[in-house]
Amino acid sequence: MELIRRLESVNSRDCVVTIGSFDGLHLGHQVLIERLRSHAARLALPAMMVTFEPLPREFLQAANPPARLTNFRERWRLLSACGLDRLCVLGFGNRLRALSGLQFMQLLAAARARVVVVGHDFRFGRGGEASAAWCADNAAQFGFSADLVAEVPVDGERVSSGRVRTALAAGEFSNAARMLGRAYSMRARVRHGNKFGRTIGFPTANLPVKRRRVALKGVFAVRVNGAGLAGWPAVASLGTRPMVNGHEMLLEAHLFDFDADLYGQELEVEFIARLRDELTFPSMGAMVQQMGRDAADARRLLGV
Repeated sequence: MELIRRLESVNSRDCVVTIGSFDGLHLGHQVLIERLRSHAARLALPAMMVTFEPLPREFLQAANPPARLTNFRERWRLLSACGLDRLCVLGFGNRLRALSGLQFMQLLAAARARVVVVGHDFRFGRGGEASAAWCADNAAQFGFSADLVAEVPVDGERVSSGRVRTALAAGEFSNAARMLGRAYSMRARVRHGNKFGRTIGFPTANLPVKRRRVALKGVFAVRVNGAGLAGWPAVASLGTRPMVNGHEMLLEAHLFDFDADLYGQELEVEFIARLRDELTFPSMGAMVQQMGRDAADARRLLGV
């Protein structure tokens, strides 16, 4: 999959395009990608996704951004398995925000789009002035056609990134998994920490989350993949670690019955069950006792 940073950088060959934030890569997004690939195969053209960093709502609601389901590394990994030929990541800022719907259509024409695949409720252009239906009605004058994809229902309701966020915040991981088509996970490279966990009998793999806001916080039963591990049982904390005066959001996973060096390795942590909120304890001893109970609960839930 080729990474492109500007639509103007796309080479002169025609392509088919889909556009959106694609946060979480849920089943609705996957249907869009499959439709895109179908057009690409039919026309023997490259399939290209156009997306944004930061996501538009992160920029437009900077003071109170929505929780991010997938950071860029996670989206890249998921998309790498989707059969795309190109990923065009546009920096979303004031310049892109100011483009009219007409100007954005001109950008797509300059990138030689032949078919543009979007959701039926897609909006674009300054202030969301242009709708998917307007795109379809006006596409021909820009040399392409527009394919509008209907909503994808899960459990009788339209699947959306917002519904996934709500399910994760409530600890409803089976509901989130039905909308995602997979268990919800976070991915990062293990970095060095302060080694505090080792001193209390709970060594952890420390994973930076690299997003402004997470969709869930607390302590969880999880499974870990990567670095030769497949579904390794663990207990994990996702939070700011108030007991050690922490401020950065960090995912810390304690792998059961495991003792090997994971520094620098990329791990994926799958969330299986929520155990509790992140808490402040009256003493370190009380915290360690609760961590022991958390580990026991996670082992029971994971069957180890």
